[in-house]
Amino acid sequence: MMEGEMLTIRVPASTANLGPGFDSVGLALSLYLTVEAERAGQWEVVPESSCLEGFPRDSRHLIVQAAKKAAEHYSADLPPCILRVKSDIPLARGLGSSGAAIVAGIELADSLCGLGLSRHEKLSIAGRMEGHPDNVGASLFGGLVIGYQTGEEVLAAAFQHLGIEVLAVVPQEELLTKESRGALPASLTHQESVQAGAAANLLIAALLQGNYELAGKMMQKDLYHQPYRRKLVPHLDMIEEKAAALGVFGTALSGAGPAVVCFIAPEKGDQAADALSRILPQMDVLRLSIDQKGSTVSRHAVSGR
Repeated sequence: MMEGEMLTIRVPASTANLGPGFDSVGLALSLYLTVEAERAGQWEVVPESSCLEGFPRDSRHLIVQAAKKAAEHYSADLPPCILRVKSDIPLARGLGSSGAAIVAGIELADSLCGLGLSRHEKLSIAGRMEGHPDNVGASLFGGLVIGYQTGEEVLAAAFQHLGIEVLAVVPQEELLTKESRGALPASLTHQESVQAGAAANLLIAALLQGNYELAGKMMQKDLYHQPYRRKLVPHLDMIEEKAAALGVFGTALSGAGPAVVCFIAPEKGDQAADALSRILPQMDVLRLSIDQKGSTVSRHAVSGR
């Protein structure tokens, strides 16, 4: 990035797991983290959304930390910037807010340092930072992303243009990933592992085939995490029951929770969202589309402020 130039980085939110796709399946959603970056003498992060007020405003910020790690990986010098950050992604609700910040940092390093990284190279860095490829993969690629990660190897395949919408039911209270992870068992039996893997495989096949009734059925067959996290998210059972009567074909805990995502045909979205809002007045119901582009970066001249 040259002097007098500004970068605008836009990264979508994501939902992960989709039931049995634990730590491997992500879907990009139409909520966004937006970062405007200008060269400066030192790092400064300016929050432009009220939900971001409590975060560090210097180089300790997660976006800057991710950018520095990416630059260091390629032995590149990262020049300091002023970052103006906006977000409509609910924080600590299971909608990929930290994954989006990591992706934004990697995009920042790629642009500032002229690294010319491919999306798969960005995914490899992001997956190692996040610990799993589903949220960051969806935020990078857009659409439906199926990822695999072990050690240093991070792989993914992405699919666009699923004909569905997502209703995200977002409680007011946070649920930290660490607490939610603590509810999981240390191991599954061999038979449980076979059944869990089969449910995840059939979920993906059904989504790509457009057999949404079957996909919804597989979301209920998860053995990896939802049975153990239900006690932390008592609203999941109730939303599953109510949503089914509104035309929702599948319901799942979003990531580690506490948000719950409901999958529905676009023509039924408005009516179902209104009904869920009436049933759950203490929660926010967001009608979302699937983001098809993933993270984007644009350059333009700095205008007077």
